[in-house]
Amino acid sequence: MERALKLVAASLPLVFAFAFLVPVIDQGMRALGLGAPFGLSTLTFALIVGGAWGLFAQVTGRWI
Repeated sequence: MERALKLVAASLPLVFAFAFLVPVIDQGMRALGLGAPFGLSTLTFALIVGGAWGLFAQVTGRWI
């Protein structure tokens, strides 16, 4: 049980990125009428940006 909790705690930056940041980026772009670059959908763009940001936080241990 302790091992499972440590695994969950270690992956929280990625969980936060995909559960919170991706929808906020996607809906924010739609609300502002912004299009994603390279012909991507706003959701695909949000997954790329949010996932990269979450991975950065996972690896470095900080968000900025």
